[in-house]
Amino acid sequence: MPKHLSPDICIIGAGSGGLSVAAAAAAFGVEVVLVERGRMGGDCLNYGCVPSKSMIAAGKRAHAMRTASTFGIGAVEPAIDFSAVHAHVRAVIDAIAPNDSVERFKGLGVTIVQAEGRFVDERTLAAGETLITARRFVIATGSSPVIPPIPGINTVEALTNETIFDLAERPEHLVIIGGGPIGLELAQAHRRLGARVSVVEAQACLSREDPQLAAIALDTLREEGIALHDHHSVTRVERTESGLRLFAKPASGEEIAIEGSHLLVATGRAPNIASLSLDAAKMRFDKKGVAVDSGLRSSNRRIYAIGDVAGGPQFTHVANYHAGIVIRALLFRLPGKVDYSALPRATFLDPELVQIGLTEGQAREAHGNVRTLTWPVHENDRAQAERETKGLIKLMADRRGRVVGVSILAKGASEMGNFWSLALSQKVRLRDLTGFVSPYPTVGEIGKRAAVSYFGEMARKPLIRRIVRLLRVFG
Repeated sequence: MPKHLSPDICIIGAGSGGLSVAAAAAAFGVEVVLVERGRMGGDCLNYGCVPSKSMIAAGKRAHAMRTASTFGIGAVEPAIDFSAVHAHVRAVIDAIAPNDSVERFKGLGVTIVQAEGRFVDERTLAAGETLITARRFVIATGSSPVIPPIPGINTVEALTNETIFDLAERPEHLVIIGGGPIGLELAQAHRRLGARVSVVEAQACLSREDPQLAAIALDTLREEGIALHDHHSVTRVERTESGLRLFAKPASGEEIAIEGSHLLVATGRAPNIASLSLDAAKMRFDKKGVAVDSGLRSSNRRIYAIGDVAGGPQFTHVANYHAGIVIRALLFRLPGKVDYSALPRATFLDPELVQIGLTEGQAREAHGNVRTLTWPVHENDRAQAERETKGLIKLMADRRGRVVGVSILAKGASEMGNFWSLALSQKVRLRDLTGFVSPYPTVGEIGKRAAVSYFGEMARKPLIRRIVRLLRVFG
């Protein structure tokens, strides 16, 4: 006979969002069942954020050794043991894994069912030999990489972010399909670790980002020896004795052939909903994921969806943001509404590229008369001291001076993004930014310098100058 559970909340998926909901609910003494068919921690811990940033960190150390002569230190070509880099990546995952483990969540009072879940009706989920009838369900099953239907791609081993970190030997020549954040982050990391790298992108690389900042980032990748073939559509792939041959064609021009040893596909992700039997739960969904309202509730009022599966931006921090909204609704019946106006996103290249809120183009489209303020990184003292002078910051402000978007390309831009995400969420105006004190010397000062420049024109206005002269009369 199947086991029957009747918790208050059942969560499907033990990635970042699902674990956040489970931990918060359990902390308030709520009975929670967590269903997970794979590894605890989901994509971010096992295949995404954690391993990629660990490999990026290794690549930065190698790059620092090659470029040390700038500081009067002898530059050396590092001896890279790729198997040891692989061990480093696994060790970082292992160090973080206990926070997401079955043992920890059982200790919090969460019941764990390690099986694939599927709905059998509008209020019941089957997971292995267990039937779960809950007051509320939260779908947090995430997404998986998509392999495009390119002729011949099934004749070679097409790596994705779920398999590339299994390589214990360095690729001789890594060919990457996809010039978005995932593809380019891994391109730079592998290049710095000694691999040849070619990237093929059907549109423009970093097409979602501010064009000015993206151009600087892409020039940096080219300077490091990465071959970027943007506006090239992959026509076919074939196996060779040494690996593979990829054919790509530009919009105008002749087809090119790229010989490589390994192929990485980074062309997008699809929500993990196929096995959930959502029809049985009377839920609306499409290829983007579960259809939800602004409070992340599905067409079945018992069921919420968060993270990648909810059809919005695919970031770990978005899943955690969604978790907070859902927890307030589930436990306290407080209304919540998704608001992405201050949403940050980061591409962890070197230098890092960060966007909070609207890009310049989006701001002009949304607000019409927008003031764009910039400050270059090379005019920052800390950046000069560390010889990390590439990049700039852009602040977009509406006609009332409210900041509606921030674009940053700089070393440590992801850390600066914390401040600007808060600023946008609080609807800060440029005049508010003149009062805060930034520690010196920090690269983050570029933000205040850009904001203060807004008032620079006032000093040159004749009326303001006359007022200043008049006030001097009074002593």
